[in-house]
Amino acid sequence: MKYSGEVSGNRAELSIEKEGVRLGGRFLDYADFQAIRPINHRVYIDTLSGEKVEISMLGFSYDGFLEELTDCFAKRSMEALFIEEEIIMRCEGEYQLPQESGRGLIVLLPDAVCVLPLTNRAVRIPLCFTREITLDGYQLHLTTVSGVRYTVGKMGYDTKPFAERTQKAAALTKSKRVKALLGIKPEPPFTHCGLFRTGQPELYWTAAFGDGCCAIELSAGDDAATYLYRFDEPQEEFIRSADEAMEAMGVHRELICLTQEQFGEKPLYRMSVARSDAVRFLRSRSCGRLIHNASHEKRLKEFLDGKA
Repeated sequence: MKYSGEVSGNRAELSIEKEGVRLGGRFLDYADFQAIRPINHRVYIDTLSGEKVEISMLGFSYDGFLEELTDCFAKRSMEALFIEEEIIMRCEGEYQLPQESGRGLIVLLPDAVCVLPLTNRAVRIPLCFTREITLDGYQLHLTTVSGVRYTVGKMGYDTKPFAERTQKAAALTKSKRVKALLGIKPEPPFTHCGLFRTGQPELYWTAAFGDGCCAIELSAGDDAATYLYRFDEPQEEFIRSADEAMEAMGVHRELICLTQEQFGEKPLYRMSVARSDAVRFLRSRSCGRLIHNASHEKRLKEFLDGKA
């Protein structure tokens, strides 16, 4: 829908699109949003570059503009978190993340809880890696196996049903994941296996280790690739983080090796890196990949033996 208003004091035609908002002759991608702030019938968009865009004089279209803008921004944030699963529940509520707290959209998926604030702090909390999920009054606490705690709640009458469905979904996804992993038999030198998403058990990965290095082979149907990593932390800590990172990334492995220049052409991936600690973890430890050809086995052994 098109709107008429003022942008930083200048009259302009406005339209909200799937990937961003058009402000007169300018297009502002959601990847460049820091936050959306509605104040006194004005909408302020803070950008990552430090610019503050003021949208005003919307008249009776203000509510419709704000609703459409925040809805499209939330949908794009979900795309950046690689969310393709069906939505079980969608509620307005309060949230507390390690980085910030506030009020926003809280979404329950079959395998995750997603928090979608009006900032670039959207987060997907995978239920397979939760250690504890407890309801305390009107607040639902989700603690991960790595000790990170998230809180959502104050959703009115939806709070208790949301909590019950979250606990049920967590138990189900953990059961499915264990069953799927039992069906994967890594072949030497690969010793560890994992899934991208519990709902896609046919898409998995295996890992082989050397001294401070790891090769992860991704199997996605007929397609396969081996990505190489180096790490300083204990191996157990690395593989725990890798498990979470691979689940967060899903099968979008091209994200691992993109250069900063390439991100300019892929704003959705810029959003993914900005929102996901897990994806940043993989990128920070990446040291290349091996093409599957006649020399693959030899080059893999050299890497794991510390000779490459």
